[in-house]
Amino acid sequence: MENDTMAEEESMAYELQDEFESKARGFGKGKYGRIIKMARTPSREEYVKTLYITGLGIIIIGAVGFAIWWVMTVLPTYF
Repeated sequence: MENDTMAEEESMAYELQDEFESKARGFGKGKYGRIIKMARTPSREEYVKTLYITGLGIIIIGAVGFAIWWVMTVLPTYF
């Protein structure tokens, strides 16, 4: 009885492994295959520029959030 359970679990594990491997083999050949083939690692200059733009965006969103918070908490005390 115990051997049957282990055999079923082992069979299930093999099926899952086969399914995973078949999906991995097809990676890069489906809808997005061309995009993946064209993708490349950004140069240092591109990466730094992306970091600056992202950081600036985060700072701007934080400043807008702080301004809204300040207006909602400080301004009503004057009225």
